[in-house]
Amino acid sequence: MASIPNPTLLGAMTVLVTSSLFYILYANNYIQPLPATRLRSEIQAERSKQLALVEKEQELAEENTKELSALPFQKVEAPEITDDSAWRSFSTQFDAFSTITGIQWSKVPAKVGDWIMPEWAKMIPGYVNILQRELSMAPGSLADEIWEEANDPSINPEITKSASVRISTDLCCEEKGFRDRRKRVITKALARYLDIPEEEIHQDDVPCIAMVGSGGGLRALVAGTGSMLAATEAGLFDCVTYTAGVSGSCWLQALFNSSLGKNRFDKIVDHLKARIGIHIAYPPVALSALSSAPTNKFLLSGFVERLKGDPNADFGLVDVYGLLLAARLLVPKGEVGVEDRDLKISNQRANIEDGEYPMPIYTAVRHEVPIIEESSEAEKVTHSPSESTKEKARKEAWFQWFEITPYELFCEEFTAGIPTWAIGRKFEHGKDLPHDVESGLRVPELRLPLLLGVFGSAFCATLSHYYKEIRPLVKGLTGLGGIDEMIEGRNEDLKKVHPIDPASIPNFTYKMEGLLPETVPQSIYKTSHLQLMDAGMSNNLPIYPLLRPGRDVDILIAFDASADIKTENWLSVADGYARQRGIKGWPIGVGWPKEGDTVEKTAEQLDDAQAASPADADSKLADAKAEQECHSSNLADHKDSSAAKSLGPDDSGDLGYCTIWVGTTEERTSDSSTPMSKTVQEDWQLLEPDAGISVVYFPFLANPKVENVDPVSSDYMSTWNFVYTAQDIENVVELARRNFEEGELRVKRIRDAEDAGKGIKLDVECLDGVDGWGKWMDE
Repeated sequence: MASIPNPTLLGAMTVLVTSSLFYILYANNYIQPLPATRLRSEIQAERSKQLALVEKEQELAEENTKELSALPFQKVEAPEITDDSAWRSFSTQFDAFSTITGIQWSKVPAKVGDWIMPEWAKMIPGYVNILQRELSMAPGSLADEIWEEANDPSINPEITKSASVRISTDLCCEEKGFRDRRKRVITKALARYLDIPEEEIHQDDVPCIAMVGSGGGLRALVAGTGSMLAATEAGLFDCVTYTAGVSGSCWLQALFNSSLGKNRFDKIVDHLKARIGIHIAYPPVALSALSSAPTNKFLLSGFVERLKGDPNADFGLVDVYGLLLAARLLVPKGEVGVEDRDLKISNQRANIEDGEYPMPIYTAVRHEVPIIEESSEAEKVTHSPSESTKEKARKEAWFQWFEITPYELFCEEFTAGIPTWAIGRKFEHGKDLPHDVESGLRVPELRLPLLLGVFGSAFCATLSHYYKEIRPLVKGLTGLGGIDEMIEGRNEDLKKVHPIDPASIPNFTYKMEGLLPETVPQSIYKTSHLQLMDAGMSNNLPIYPLLRPGRDVDILIAFDASADIKTENWLSVADGYARQRGIKGWPIGVGWPKEGDTVEKTAEQLDDAQAASPADADSKLADAKAEQECHSSNLADHKDSSAAKSLGPDDSGDLGYCTIWVGTTEERTSDSSTPMSKTVQEDWQLLEPDAGISVVYFPFLANPKVENVDPVSSDYMSTWNFVYTAQDIENVVELARRNFEEGELRVKRIRDAEDAGKGIKLDVECLDGVDGWGKWMDE
């Protein structure tokens, strides 16, 4: 990652980010207040009671120590680690931490302990001591047991299989087979949905539908669950070929395909009510899960395997975050009955093997800052790029998208991928390497807890992203206007600096020079690990993977629960990708219109918007909340309207609960001749022979039919909230369901362009309720 040449700017940013986040947390009551004042007599009585209990526990501990000291296993000490592996580094740091937390809390002055330290803080040394013993690698310890099982092919069969990098622009064979099987299942589902005989539907006319969820942490997880539950109840979800997610929507996919969700969104709702009412980082609960059976082995297995199997692995904040997320999301109520199969994405193949459910696509991005490509030959030799080279590299930086399915980890920019079960092992020259040369065994597949952290690691954002969150607060504070101007003036620098390092996995393209496209940056071949982070850093809607050649998506349904729906305009960001890749059929010009803009005016400004949208987003961020509140007010004035109105060429304003755009497959001679897409008003717009991809957009908006629930003003839907009560979940799910009903999937007819008049694939009328897509028609 690049660094800011101006230390003053970095210092200013650090102070601003830290103080502003603290202020926001304090203002929203997310910092625990001091306890209420108590009488001295009450404190003394409680202290005496606790002291007596501690003395009794010490007596029992001394007796147990004498009785156990003669047992042989008590003489066994943790083995000395002599290598310089990642495990040694972690063990050294953890021992140092254990020493610090090993202070006798009883020796801390009672007055200080009573008034400052919460009760759970006194439990930390005990938990840390347990973890220290279990992670010591001593014979019989938990870590020793985990590593022994990691090398057992009967438990991890993938460790005996070798893997190589697949270089191709095509889909893998496993996904092609899935598509065929899924189409047969969808044919039956579509017949049920439309209430017509199955024989009237030809498989060639079955549309490929993708349903995607946005990023947004727990808000996206809960809202996405409600939206897809509504789609399932309407019968639409059974007709979907692909699902895709960013951040919290990736967590949703993981739950849906686990033993917890059991491929049922109503089960996920119940699970979330039982598990996310407690903060993921609440120490007593988190430490208990990591130090008590059976959850300790369940959660720590991937952690031990990664540090033992990869000598160059890093252990950082994303790893901790992933463990905490897994402790909340992947553990059932009561914390018993954990299922090891839930920890590997490749195991999700069992859910889609017969085509019974959609194939999930998980996403992450890598931030490429091409220093090497921009360096002169002399700079490459000295490894000292000049300031002008750094500046040029910063302007050329971009995000590379990585997708993970149950079959494959793939990067379209590299045109390369590996089997999902091979994620986590080392590769060189396109071939994997065993971690143990003598046995030839590979490391097990990288487990889901770390990946949950990667998918939702928005805190690994650049300083520019951080500043977007706190800029309204900074600008509102007297005397900080000059600082705001200084930071804005260096925004291009801030876009390249990540104050928190992303997580890393072994680089499967390591040392593959000359084997991948020339457009692949040379730096990728020289680094042994890939740093991956939340794909929302690039686009908060996972559209790009669905436009890959071979996926042939006809209808893309997007549920957008982003916090910045209008400000960032994620749909319009995909225009640049479609232009760059030459995607036919993508509806150019999709997204939120600017107030007062017509479609024609938007067409004129499209190219400029693509180039300037990140900077433009900064200037509009302070007004975003006010605009959304205004939108909610406008909705309240139209309570009698049961359907959202689409914007025509002469209309302007906000989008409604559901908006549809349809692209065109006509040839383009230049960017300037690209026809602008309009929102669908009439059936004939979807019946044109050159009709392309249809985008159905559901923004997560306030709805007057669900009172006192607003994504903008309801505190629990804040970006900073990590706790949802059962009632909060009910509210969010109900709002998502109502919005789905209001939007009604106004897709109407999509014609097979293979032969004009050959057949109409779909007919969906905008009715008062989601009753179906209308009637199947033959011409």
